[in-house]
Amino acid sequence: MSDARASGEQSLRKTKAQLIDEIDGLEKRVALIELATDDHFFDLDLKTDAFSFPIDGRGRLALLDFDGTGKGWLKRLHPDDYEAHRVEFMAAMKGEIEQYFREVRIIGDDRNWRWLQMRGVFQRDLDGKATRFTGYAADVTRRKQTEEQLLEAKQQSEAASKLVAEKNQMLESLSNQLAKYLSPQVYASIFSGDQSVEIASKRKKLTVFFSDIANFTATTESLESEDLTNLLNRYLTEMSKIALEYGATIDKYVGDSIVAFFGDPETRGVKEDARTCVEMAIAMQRRMHELHSEWLDLGLERPFQIRIGINTGFCTVGNFGSADRMDYTIIGNEVNLAARLESQAEVGGILLAHETQSLVKDTVMTEERDSLTVKGFTQPVRTYSVVGLYDDLAEQGRIIQEEQDGVRVLVDLKSGDQAAAIQALEAVLSRLKR
Repeated sequence: MSDARASGEQSLRKTKAQLIDEIDGLEKRVALIELATDDHFFDLDLKTDAFSFPIDGRGRLALLDFDGTGKGWLKRLHPDDYEAHRVEFMAAMKGEIEQYFREVRIIGDDRNWRWLQMRGVFQRDLDGKATRFTGYAADVTRRKQTEEQLLEAKQQSEAASKLVAEKNQMLESLSNQLAKYLSPQVYASIFSGDQSVEIASKRKKLTVFFSDIANFTATTESLESEDLTNLLNRYLTEMSKIALEYGATIDKYVGDSIVAFFGDPETRGVKEDARTCVEMAIAMQRRMHELHSEWLDLGLERPFQIRIGINTGFCTVGNFGSADRMDYTIIGNEVNLAARLESQAEVGGILLAHETQSLVKDTVMTEERDSLTVKGFTQPVRTYSVVGLYDDLAEQGRIIQEEQDGVRVLVDLKSGDQAAAIQALEAVLSRLKR
């Protein structure tokens, strides 16, 4: 009996020794794992509040003064993390969630905060009551710092993007406002880089347009300044709409006068520029006729009527002024001639110089007027009054126009003797029949 007891005790001692060796081996392996992975195993006894944390891990996390209790651990928890930790801990302890998993901040003996990723499970007795809380804590401070740096960088980037967007919006708004002081073609050429903002000019063949309101002073002397301002702005707005529609470069407004030109910074060719300018002038006179009726209905006794002068020739065009303030404009004798033509035009009429007339004669009907003697020109300048576009006049029944390959017939029904016109046509037919 005693031999059996001795044998059993010896077996138990052997088993105990083996278990101790295994535990020692496990502890060594755990220590090696911690050194390799930055993970630190912990164990909290819920009955005694003893909180086991490896000494090596405590050293690496500056927790050597940690008192080894659950309450002591909570005291090191960051106040902002406490509530989230408590909710997660209680939910896991009650079995509402499978495991506890949180990233929290712990203050070390050096008064620095470190981020720990804590994952743990609860061990329970036979009644299902939680008795221990076991898991591991990984130091993720570097990752969290990197995340915070990335978040800060992202926020700074977003703030910078927002600021850039606001600045762009402000610049766009300012740009749109400044654009109202420039012709759209000039504005576009500057912003596209096609035109430099510097004092420079060039010689170029342009078609120049001048217009003003006939008898402006006499027409407006009875108007109050507010009424005159509204009326003049309405007139300039309507004319500018037409100018922009036809692609004119508006040079300036001088009181009631409008100065514009075709051929720079964009051109369709000298002939097409001249044709478009004359068509624009006809459209303006047509619109003035419509406004004339409106102004009469509003009680204006003497509605505005305009005169227009157009000339084609070589001008100097570019930026003039100083390095601090410059204007994009045109100068030269051909510009002065356009102004002189405007002053000599009939009220409601359009007066062309000879070169412009020669460029548009295929599409525009004109009547020659008296020549002008103009300063800067050695010879008198031949002038022509615009009657209208041939196509429009044909629709109105003013002319008969027929065109075929090699044949063009034009009869002005309001000029000359119709019998003589018939005789001339019959003579042409007779010759063709031979």
